[in-house]
Formats: sequence, structure tokens, C-alpha cells
Amino acid sequence: MNGTWQDENFIQILETEYLTHDVKRFKVTKPEGYQFIPGEATDIVIDLPEWKGNRHAFTFTGLNEWDFLEFTIKINRHRNRFTNKLDQLKVGDGLIIHDSFGAFKYQGEGIFIAGGSGITPFIAILRQLEKDEQIGNNTLLFSNKTVGDIILKDEFEKMLGNRFLNTITREDIKIYPHQRINQEYLAKHVQDFSQYFYICGKRKMMDDIKVELMALGADENKIVTEMDF
Repeated sequence: MNGTWQDENFIQILETEYLTHDVKRFKVTKPEGYQFIPGEATDIVIDLPEWKGNRHAFTFTGLNEWDFLEFTIKINRHRNRFTNKLDQLKVGDGLIIHDSFGAFKYQGEGIFIAGGSGITPFIAILRQLEKDEQIGNNTLLFSNKTVGDIILKDEFEKMLGNRFLNTITREDIKIYPHQRINQEYLAKHVQDFSQYFYICGKRKMMDDIKVELMALGADENKIVTEMDF
């Protein structure tokens, strides 16, 4: 949370870049004194009269110490007018962000499980752990429709090595399993069910995986879920 809370912080876009065919990185100015904890999010508003009051929550994917803010956002061109409009914005265009708030809080070493753009709360957490040389045995299980949907694949491979495990649901290729993250998959790839589990994706995915983890012996109090992506 910010040391000095402000309801509205006016920022500008510095740079944009597509990471996949439908996931875009936004680098924006950082208000003086603005702070957040890795895993937290904020509400973003497009600074145009017709968009005022239209707030949407997005997770910070950069680190708090950086002199700019970073968001990694899935652009849904068919169903989401807000992200469509974000996609149209240019360098210098304005946004408004509000105070940071809790989404995911890192509580200890464990297994991160993400579906698609549900990876976003974990990006800053894992980057901070790597910077602090505390990545340890943290593991990332990442499910996507196709190989082309894997966000920050090279960075995660470098960061986690063989503890970065991908599975693909709508493309059958030799290098990755062609299945969803289910009880069978978890039993095969997780040896210790006493550790923490952090899950983010669609609500049904999170609910299903939580049930499957508990069936395998995981402690419900160590299963962390939060936002619906």
C-alpha cells in the first residue's frame, strides 16, 4: 500500500510491447512515492472523459524499486471493450491508477499454478524472489492453450530451469504434455503436498485444482487463490 494514499494518480504510457499475440506489456510512469508489494494490483482508468469511472484491476508485473510501473495485460479483442481501448492507446496517452491492494501475498516456498494470463500476479513475486536470491525450490506449473500463448517463456526458463513446467491443452506437440492440470498431473509432478500452493486462472480452474490438491493431501490453509482471470 502507498505510504501517502491518493485516490487518483495520473500517469502516462512510456512504452508498449506485445509479449504474445494477445498479451501486451505496458510500461508507464510511476507517481512519486507510489509503492506496492509483489503480487498486488491496482485499479486502472483510461484518462478520457467517456471512460472515467470505468475501473479495472490489473496486477503489477514489475518490481517496486523500478522507476516506472509495468503491467502485463491480455487484450481480449472480442469481448472486452476496456482492453481493446488499452490496446489502441499510444505512448504519451494518460491513465489513472488508484491505491495498490492485496491480490497474492507470498507466504513461503511452494508451487505456483497458473492458467494463461493468470500468470500475471506471479511475475513480480518470482522476479523479486530471484533478485533477492530466494527463488529456492519454488516451482511454476503453467497451462496454456498453445505454445505461442506462453508468457515470458525465456525468462521463466532462465529463472526456474527444470522447475518451470508447461502443459498445453489445445495443441499436441512432443515437447510438452498435452493435458490440463488435474489430479493425475499434480500427482505426477508434485512430490510434497505439505508446501504452499498458489493458484491463479479462471475461477473454475482454481476451484477444481484446490479440490484436487486437497484430495492429494494438501493443507487447505496453504492453498492461496485470489483473483479470477
